[in-house]
Amino acid sequence: MIHAPLPNPLPSGEREIPQKAKPARAMISSQRIARRVRELGRQISEMYADIETPLVMIVILKGATVFAADLLRSLTIPAELEFVSAASYGSGTSSTGHVKLAHMVEGPLVGRHVLLVEDIIDSGRTVDVIAKRLRRMGPASLRLAALLDRPARREVEVKIDFTGFVIPDKFVIGYGLDYAGLYRELTGIYSLS
Repeated sequence: MIHAPLPNPLPSGEREIPQKAKPARAMISSQRIARRVRELGRQISEMYADIETPLVMIVILKGATVFAADLLRSLTIPAELEFVSAASYGSGTSSTGHVKLAHMVEGPLVGRHVLLVEDIIDSGRTVDVIAKRLRRMGPASLRLAALLDRPARREVEVKIDFTGFVIPDKFVIGYGLDYAGLYRELTGIYSLS
């Protein structure tokens, strides 16, 4: 177990006595993550082995960046990177239910094969909103890769084509996932108690 001091999530700069560190329990080791990402890279490379143009990986910022970087390096096919910025958590541990898109893909996707890359599928709202927008851009195909699937909180049906791990209903940090912007640097995945 690690003890990580968590930030005070009070609005408008209010301050209070610093919290005691919240315990975080290890859920998925960096070794298991690395092994699974390599497996996903092989599956994705096989799926897209015969396409004529490079695969377009669209990464949902910020949480999926670590996963996407490792996934990209595990591919044996050419791939391009694009990014979208969306948020539904704010600084809390549960989705607000409202998806805010701050940046969408700028390049053309007509006739291209697209892989949307997300850190965690929770309610499904974020991916659903982004996928609907991407489909209007005319890709030849659109598939989804998610490091984590937390089906207990699903509100919108989502088809995940490439899943890293299915996890229980716990808030997780590490390997790109954060709590109020922190803990993305942890190499494994931890659940907050």
